[in-house]
Amino acid sequence: MKKGILVILLVVLVVSAFAKAVTLNYWIWDPELRDKTQNLISRFEASHPNIKVELTVLEPKNYWTKLRIAASSKRLPDVFNMSSGYIEEWAKSGFLMNITDYVNKDIDQEKFFKNLFDTGKNLVGDDNYYAIPFALVTTVLYFNKDMFDEAGLSYPNSNWTWFEFLRTAKRLTKDKDGDGEIDQWGYWFYGRYAHIESWIYRNGGSLLDRSKMRFAPDKNAVETLEFLESLVKDFNVAPQPKLMSGIRQQDVFPRGLAAMWIDGSWNIENNRTIIKDKFRWGIAEVPLGPHGDPNVAYGWPDFVAISAFTKNKEAAWEFAKFAAGEGLDLSMYMAGKIPSYKPLGLSKEFYEEDKQPAEKKLLLDIAAKTMKNSFTQGWGEWRGYGSSESLGLNGAIDGMLNGDYTLDEALKISEKTANKVLKRYYK
Repeated sequence: MKKGILVILLVVLVVSAFAKAVTLNYWIWDPELRDKTQNLISRFEASHPNIKVELTVLEPKNYWTKLRIAASSKRLPDVFNMSSGYIEEWAKSGFLMNITDYVNKDIDQEKFFKNLFDTGKNLVGDDNYYAIPFALVTTVLYFNKDMFDEAGLSYPNSNWTWFEFLRTAKRLTKDKDGDGEIDQWGYWFYGRYAHIESWIYRNGGSLLDRSKMRFAPDKNAVETLEFLESLVKDFNVAPQPKLMSGIRQQDVFPRGLAAMWIDGSWNIENNRTIIKDKFRWGIAEVPLGPHGDPNVAYGWPDFVAISAFTKNKEAAWEFAKFAAGEGLDLSMYMAGKIPSYKPLGLSKEFYEEDKQPAEKKLLLDIAAKTMKNSFTQGWGEWRGYGSSESLGLNGAIDGMLNGDYTLDEALKISEKTANKVLKRYYK
C-alpha cells in the first residue's frame, strides 16, 4: 500500500514539474520588428501555455556590446539573434548551446534551404550545429533599367561574365553635359566587403588560407582585385571612392549617379524607399569570373541561437525552432532577406510581383547555391570595422583605388594587419 502511494506521489511530482510555467528571455537586434515579434511570441505562448517569453529589443549598434556583457557574467538571454560573423567566436567561447542532437531529431531540413545549416556548421568548423538559420542574405548586381534602355543595351543575366560587364560599363559611363566631368558612372564600388568579396567568390577565389587561418589571397582573389582596380585606373568606368565622399554608399545607385552596383540583397528596401518611381531598376547575379563556379554565391545566414547557460533547454529549443521557422511570416523580413524556411521563401507572396525589382524570384535561385564568405573570429577587426586598430582591408583597398597604393602595397599592408588579428584568435 505504502509502495503504491509512493509511486503515485512520484508521478504527481514529475507531472507538476513538467507543467510548471517557464519564462524565457529573447533578445533581437531590430527595433522595427518589435510588434511583429511580440505577435510571434503571443502565437507561441497560445500553443505552449506553460512557456512565457519576455522580449528585449536592442538597437543594432548596442546589440553586441550588451550581449557580450551578458555573456561575460553568464547571464545571456535564453534565446537570441546570432550573426554569421560571430557564430564561430561565440560557439568556441562556450556561449552557444550545441543543438546538433535537437536538429537531427526535430528539424525536417527539407523544409529549410539546407545549405544554410551547412554554412553555419562550416563557419564553426567542428561538425556541430549551434544555431538555427532564419534568413539568408546574399549580394546581387543592381542595374538601372532606364539607363540600359537609353543606351540600347540588353539587361544583365545569369550568364554574364566580366567581359560582358566591362563592355556594358563602358557604354554606360557618360559625361552628359560635356563639361569634361563624368556625370553617370557605369559602376560604383569601394573597399566594402560586399563590394569586393562578391566578385572574389564568383571567381573561385578566397582571401583566406583556412588550413592555417591566415590572410593569404589566392591567385584567383588577386586576379579579381586586379580586375576591380582596372575598372577605376584603366577603364575609368567607376569613380575613385573619395569622389563619392559625403554620400552614403547605398545612396549612390538610387540617386542615379551609377548605372550598376553590387551590394547586399537587403538594399532592395533602401532602393524602394529612395527611388520610389523615379526610374526602373532590376537585379541580376554577380558576374562570373573566368575561374568561377556558377553554383557558388557570396552570402550568409542570420540565426536564432540558444544560450549554453540556459536552465530551460527544452523550452528554449521549442521556442527557437518556432522563431526561426513556422512562427515567422513574410512581414518579418525586410525586402531582400530570404527566409530560410522554404514554405515562406517559396511562396508566391515572396516574389512581390507588384513591386520593383521584377526579378526578386532570382534570390531563391541564389539561395540554392553553395554559400561562401570570409567570416572568421576577429573578422570585423581585420576588415576595418568598429573599434579596429587600423582601417583594415577596407582602407587598404580604398587607398589603392584612390591612387595612394599599388595593389601589391595594399595587399602587403592588409596581410600585416589582418594576420596580426588572426594570430590572436588562431594560435
